[in-house]
Formats: sequence, C-alpha cells, structure tokens
Amino acid sequence: MKFKSNIFIRAKVITSTISVIFILSTLIACEKSISKNNQENVMDNQNQNKLEIATFGSGCFWCTVAIFERVKGVQKVISGYSGGTIENPTYKEVCTGTTGHAECTQIYYDPSVVTYDELLEIFWKTHDPTTLNRQGNDVGTQYRSVIFYHNQEQKEKAEFYKKKLEEEKIWDRPIVTEIVEFKKFYPAEDYHQNYYDKNPNQGYCAFVITPKVEKFEKIFKDKLKK
Repeated sequence: MKFKSNIFIRAKVITSTISVIFILSTLIACEKSISKNNQENVMDNQNQNKLEIATFGSGCFWCTVAIFERVKGVQKVISGYSGGTIENPTYKEVCTGTTGHAECTQIYYDPSVVTYDELLEIFWKTHDPTTLNRQGNDVGTQYRSVIFYHNQEQKEKAEFYKKKLEEEKIWDRPIVTEIVEFKKFYPAEDYHQNYYDKNPNQGYCAFVITPKVEKFEKIFKDKLKK
C-alpha cells in the first residue's frame, strides 16, 4: 500500500507540475500577446498623431472617396456630411437639400508624403467648381463645391489657390466653391463607405465614377499608391 501511495503522490506531483507549467506558459503567451497589442496600439497612435485632416465637398461623395483613397500618403477617407445645422443627419434627410449639409469626404493624410497643397490641386482638377449646387446630373445644395478648412493655414491656401485660378481664368465661368470653417463632420451610413470599390459594376459607378477615376489616374500618375 505504501508503494502504491508513493506512486500516487508522485503522479499527483507530476500532474501538478504539468498544470503549473501549462498555466505559466499560458500567462507568458498572454503577456506577449498583450505586449504586442500594446506596441501595435502605440504605433497606431503614433501614426495617427502624424496625420492631418482635410475636408472637401465636390459632389457625390462616392466619387470623391474613390479618387482620394488612391492618393499616396492618404491613410483613410470617410464619406459623410458637413456644413449644415441638423445633428446626425441621415442620407435621406441630406438628399432633401434642406439640412444645409454637403456630401463631403474627411481625408486623413500624412503631410510628409502628400501636402495640403497637392490635395487642393487634386480637389480643383477632379470636379467642376463653377457649377452652383451641382455636379453633372447630381443637383442640390448637398452637391455644392466646398472646402472646410481646419486651421488658418488651410484657409489661406484655399483662398490663395481659388484667387489664382480665377485670375488665370482656367474656367470660362466664375468659381463658386465655398471656403468655410470646419465645424462638425458626421460619417455617412456604413453602406456609403468605399462604395465604389465595393460596387464597381453598379450603374452609377460604372458610367460616372469609373471615367473620373481613370482620368484622375492618368493626370496624377506620380501621386498614386503602388
């Protein structure tokens, strides 16, 4: 009995040791995972801190997002609404043209890769800034041409280029683009985000957005992401 008891005790000790090793291994793995996640979060925060924001309205935000998300140095582009008086507007409400909001895009970019001046150049060249409350067949105040500036530097640059373009008479008609202070941005519904890339064969995408994207890619070859 004593022999069997010793075997039982040894087995119990071995089992306990294995359990301890397993627990320690699990804890170490969890600690490494947490540490890795923390490092990734720190890196993400550091990257976010390097980014600046530009907010443009140039007609249907499906088009604008499709263009700016292809620009080298742009990290994220969000479809949304800005410039109006109603909080948390829906797409249906904005489409009535009574909210004061414009369809626009919030662009997060790395200024060490692409500058605000370059983004403005793309903005001016990829829509018609001379049509009031309209882009092509999209009609309404929600489709107006507008630059929402986030600081004094952005305001001055937007006004400078608008004046310069007017003086050089790039277009036959006067520029009607609004330059207003950024107040609040409301992200659009999920199905509007990256709409073109998700629905390239949809009618509007195929016949309206694709030609714009192709034209943009030809003009701005040096600014495209690889």
